[in-house]
This record gives sequence, structure tokens and C-alpha cells, in this order.
Amino acid sequence: MIKTLDHPYGDLIGGRWLRGNLHTHTTASDGESPMQEVIDAYAELGYDFLMIADHDICTTAGDYAGVDARNMVLIAGNEISANGSHLLHVDANRRIEPLPQRQQVIDDANASGGFIIVNHPNWKATFDYCSIEKLQEWIDYTGMEIYNGVIGRLDGSSYAVNKWDMLLHAGRRVWGYANDDCHRLDSDLALGWNVVYAADRSSAGIVDALRHGRFYASTGVELTAITVDGLKVIVETKDARRIIAIGGVGKRLAIADDKAIEFDVAPHETSYVRFECWGDGERFAWTQPFIVSGE
Repeated sequence: MIKTLDHPYGDLIGGRWLRGNLHTHTTASDGESPMQEVIDAYAELGYDFLMIADHDICTTAGDYAGVDARNMVLIAGNEISANGSHLLHVDANRRIEPLPQRQQVIDDANASGGFIIVNHPNWKATFDYCSIEKLQEWIDYTGMEIYNGVIGRLDGSSYAVNKWDMLLHAGRRVWGYANDDCHRLDSDLALGWNVVYAADRSSAGIVDALRHGRFYASTGVELTAITVDGLKVIVETKDARRIIAIGGVGKRLAIADDKAIEFDVAPHETSYVRFECWGDGERFAWTQPFIVSGE
């Protein structure tokens, strides 16, 4: 068989890149600021979209009707928290019962028309708030937080690319998201975000891009182009210092100390490749995986 690449970046034409956060709390649950203040704070930073994800409270389009969106697209959402690992319900149109059987929760969310992101897998002192065993057992969730900003001031790790690599190597197509998990505007704002390539600046267009992987996750590095020519992938950035092609089970397949990298998958034995872009300080960007098929 001939090797091929399956990836979400094949049709980046006619749309635009939009920046947003999917994990933000208000005083409706355990956030410290009311919804309008939270929206104002993100709008002042130039965000294009925002999702309020209060704990076990579904914030729908109707709930947003009473606030000023400040020219942002507001996405309906909920953080399903009680009785088990926390799950982000994106594009939620109703509250999903937080059953201990999380697979049932995932199924119910999917049936409602939304989708599920697994939150902060490496939270807590054991770095194992959501174990790799659970992540391997559950099916039909769309992605996981490979970066969760608020965990930086708690026990555990903000980063979960280790579990992401294990899932990708096992053949699971799971997208990687970066979110603030903002509770405090003075410390949790603009730590991590997702930059989607959307056909239009609407909730439907943004959700479609998030669901199908047409985005990259970032804590500060900006991508300017993702180009694929056969088995060659070119990733270009505005401000990276180093770009790493990662495959195997987290193996560094190539390193470019530059703003761009051109990587040929052909000579490498790996079932996937993803790109980490490193900038100054703790600024990163992560592409979604390119799945390698064939021999």
C-alpha cells in the first residue's frame, strides 16, 4: 500500500482564522465574575468567540440573549462535572444529566447535537484526574484538553500531550484543545486558546471547525499557514523559535530551529505526526494530528 495522510487542513479556502476560548466560568457556578464582566474581558482582548461552561449549568443561546456579546460569537456550553471526570459539552442545547457512567454522558451529548471534550486529564497531585485507561475505554468523544490554563496554579500539570500521544499511537483520532478554564479574570485570562478556520463567523461555522479539527491550539505562538503536498507537510508561523514533528509515541521525528518546518512523512515509521511550535517563554502552538495510512 502507498502511504497517505488524512488530516483536517485540506480545505483552508474562503474562510478566516478566529480565536476563542471554550472553558470559562461565571458566578453562576464557581467563577468570580458575572457573565457580562467575563464577556467584556475577553472582548477587550480581541477574541472572536467564547463559550461559558459553568459546572452542570447549560448556558444556551437563550441565556445569552440578556447580555451584550460585544461582537463576539457566544457558543452554548456546559461543564459536566458531578459524579465523575469533567467533560466539556460544546454546542449544548440542554443540560445533560451527569451520570457516573461517563460513556452514557458522552452518548447523550452526541445525541443532543453537541460534542464532548475531556477536561484537564493531568489535574491533581497524581497527574491523573482522568486516567489513560478511561480515555482509552471511552469512545466517540471529540477531543481532550492538551492544555488547561488554570491547572498551572493547582496541583498537577496544565499539559496532557503525553496522554494525547498514547491515544494517537493507538489509532484514536482525538483533537487537542487549549483552554483557560477561567475562574478569575486577574489570573486565568488568555492562557490558552483555539484558533479555528471557519467558513463564516457564526456559531455553526465555528462549532463545525472545532468538531472536525480545522483549528490549532495555542498559548501564544501564531500559525500563518499549514500546507500539505502529498506526504510533505509545511507548517509556517509568525513567531516560533523551534518546531518539532512528533510521532511514534511522542518521539521527536524532526526539529527545525526556525519559524517554519517542511517535513516529509515518507521515510518515517509512524501512524501519525503532529507539530509542536515553541516560542518565547511558555508560548506554544499545537497542530492537530496528521494520520498516516499505508506502508
